Amino acid sequence: MASSTCAAAAAAVTIFASRLRLCSVRHSSVLLRFAGHRHPFSSSSAFSSSLPRRHFRHRHRMAHSAAATRAALGLTKPNVVEAPQITFSAKEIDFAEWKGDILAVAVSEKDMSKDSDSKFENSTLKRLDEQLGGLLAETSAEEDFTGKAGQSTILRLPGFGFKRIGLVGLGQHSQSATTSYRGIGEAVAAVAKGSQASNVAILLASASDISEESKLSAASAIASGIVLGVYEDNRFKSESKKAQLKAVDIIGLGSGPELNQKLKYASDVCSGVIFGKELVNAPANVLTPGVLAEEASKVASLYSDVFTATILDAEQCKELKMGSYLGVAAASSNPPHFIHLCYKPSSGDVKRKLAIVGKGLTFDSGGYNIKTGPGCMIELMKFDMGGSAAVFGAAKAIGQIKPPGVEIHFIVAACENMISGTGMRPGDILTASNGKTIEVNNTDAEGRLTLADALVYACNQGVEKVIDLATLTGACIVALGPNIAGFFTPSDELANEVSEASDVSGEKFWRMPLEESYWESMKSGVADMVNTGGRQGGAITAALFLKQFVDEKVQWMHIDMAGPVWNDKKRAATGFGVSTLVEWVLKNSS
Repeated sequence: MASSTCAAAAAAVTIFASRLRLCSVRHSSVLLRFAGHRHPFSSSSAFSSSLPRRHFRHRHRMAHSAAATRAALGLTKPNVVEAPQITFSAKEIDFAEWKGDILAVAVSEKDMSKDSDSKFENSTLKRLDEQLGGLLAETSAEEDFTGKAGQSTILRLPGFGFKRIGLVGLGQHSQSATTSYRGIGEAVAAVAKGSQASNVAILLASASDISEESKLSAASAIASGIVLGVYEDNRFKSESKKAQLKAVDIIGLGSGPELNQKLKYASDVCSGVIFGKELVNAPANVLTPGVLAEEASKVASLYSDVFTATILDAEQCKELKMGSYLGVAAASSNPPHFIHLCYKPSSGDVKRKLAIVGKGLTFDSGGYNIKTGPGCMIELMKFDMGGSAAVFGAAKAIGQIKPPGVEIHFIVAACENMISGTGMRPGDILTASNGKTIEVNNTDAEGRLTLADALVYACNQGVEKVIDLATLTGACIVALGPNIAGFFTPSDELANEVSEASDVSGEKFWRMPLEESYWESMKSGVADMVNTGGRQGGAITAALFLKQFVDEKVQWMHIDMAGPVWNDKKRAATGFGVSTLVEWVLKNSS
């Protein structure tokens, strides 16, 4: 990653799919069982549909080199951790009849309003407080619980059907609905983990105010928040606790096949997000380019009814004249692997062809322009494959959802940026696969060099639209901070599609300008271009560089996700990009 404030990317290990089993619906209850599979290399609470598979059309041309299969440096190997199993049941019942460990009530600041007698005005809270003899109003006042987002309080209730009651703050509901409801799920997961609860019910205090369509989305987002909140990546810890939460009842948000489908969709997307997180969290001594290729191939193998995989080695990339990509890879003892997964629906006509390209630097030392000094974040440069993690996380989810009418190419040029006598030097000139020449004036602006050949390859697949994702520049973090990705595109249509997709996913994006006059700083005296301009407008010049390798007939967008790929507070990956990519694909599906 190019760094004026070096920032983030990722590496990874495996996540085996889990299955979603749709159990019988009894009375007004929709029951979903989320069961995780064990895998010798990794585990997670990710889910996948258990649909039958056809003959696997896997064109895997990767030679299993010693570098790809040898024991990891430091003898580190992920633990086999039993994935949590969670049953979600949507019920239309009186909350007073529910029995279990925790009844969690989601409340907004408005819901917490009280009358002159200090009684709740909200009918649900009023009734609940009466059942508890005024204890709810008393406790909320004593603990200054006002329903603000992030607030929660829990009470033990001996003698009642539910052992505890928890209040979870929803805030003013001014942020996106998806973010709010997912936050409820995450808060409930935290409460459940803290009290070792095995079953929980969730009730929205103002569920009656929500439209039927919004109820479906709310239930889906809450379920996603719980799954992602319960999940912990403990593969590299010597000791880890098992998740105790087994069952979640969602009360008052409907039931039936439509909600069933929404919950299945949430599970599919969560499986992709968790896969992406695990790839980024995995250290570079475990997740090499070869292992990343193996993990991508497992996705294709698992969903072989709709996926094929092609893995190109260095010689095959040389035949395709990928000099820009191979120049970055030249210094590492771990050979490069160019990864191409192709999704085609098992039936029906293909009406649209898309490509999603991810930066796949499993470690970035900076090369001869080595990352040094405070803030360079070299210790986090395993996350410089965060773009590829989003790509393969989305691929895993798509393999389960199986959208019709759309062909999707998932492409990653995986390698490491290291230092050795065989590596590229500042001043070297590389020739990309479209014939354009690049003077390397900074070896730490390597991601764009790998993406250049990946974008040419993507356009050669006959696609109409291509999105690339990369932890590309520290400049984008300086501009937008750690929570927002910047996107660059000359296409208003594509910008609108991704903006609409992000509204549904809850992930944050901001459109950035493609200021063509800044290209002046990218001109070389001896080649077609240099690979980096000055410090000013660094994220923009990086996007302008990538634009040189995209066919003019193809709608293109570059997403710089250097900020939101990593959560500094949790010291872990976020899985950013997966949810939005899946939504974008569905918008392009017939």
